[in-house]
Amino acid sequence: MANEQVSLRQRTFGQTLRPDAWWVQPVVVFLGLSAFVIYSTWAAFQGAHYHFGPYLSPFYSPEIFGDSPHSLFGPKPGWWPGWLPFSPALLILWAPGGFRLTCYYYRGAYYKAFWSDPPACAVGEPRQRYLGENRFPLIMQNIHRYFLFLALIFIALLTHDVWKAMWFADPATGKTTFGIGLGTIVLAVNVCLLSGYTFGCHSLRHLLGGGKDEISKAPACAQAYRCVSCLNRRHMLWAWTSLVAVGFADLYVRLCSMGIWTDWRIL
Repeated sequence: MANEQVSLRQRTFGQTLRPDAWWVQPVVVFLGLSAFVIYSTWAAFQGAHYHFGPYLSPFYSPEIFGDSPHSLFGPKPGWWPGWLPFSPALLILWAPGGFRLTCYYYRGAYYKAFWSDPPACAVGEPRQRYLGENRFPLIMQNIHRYFLFLALIFIALLTHDVWKAMWFADPATGKTTFGIGLGTIVLAVNVCLLSGYTFGCHSLRHLLGGGKDEISKAPACAQAYRCVSCLNRRHMLWAWTSLVAVGFADLYVRLCSMGIWTDWRIL
């Protein structure tokens, strides 16, 4: 058998033996995440057109302080610094944003797309050594498991928003009546996709079954572990569909509030 020498020399940036268009996926991820970050940042700083009738944008839920009927504690507090821009979204978006930023899937995605670390599997990267996530600031990624608990609370709050989105004020009598609008469905689909993404989290799977040496001896934990694993197998799909859904939900409520779109009452 002929011997073949394999070079272990460090690849230069972009060097690879791959014949496929490996650069397509990181470019698509870069464009997709950039578009969402730009839009969500813009929407968060608007502080307006985030509610319409019983609908509340998921970017602003829960509305702790604000001018809409959904506000829990009334308008902007007097202690808020005058030089600091105010928006109800800025008070709460750090929680779901932190959950996604530290997500195991998203970390692998944006490391490749934004930092070329590496650009793709078996493709040379622009650095010569591997540092991992054991130094600041990347060691902060370990707080993902704690953001999970906050994300679960947000799922409950957004589910309650869907319930509120089923009660419409009657202009003639002022009473609220049950109904379903297109916005109700938009908000409900958003919650379903966010739930699939959150309940398929790697940290949740570890929480439910990772603490057992022999999970088969704990039937309840084993069943919960299998349920999370079922969602976790499509974690990338849940991550992207839920990202699009939450952005579209805000856009839908915003355009209805601005009078550009008309909410279609189904029931």
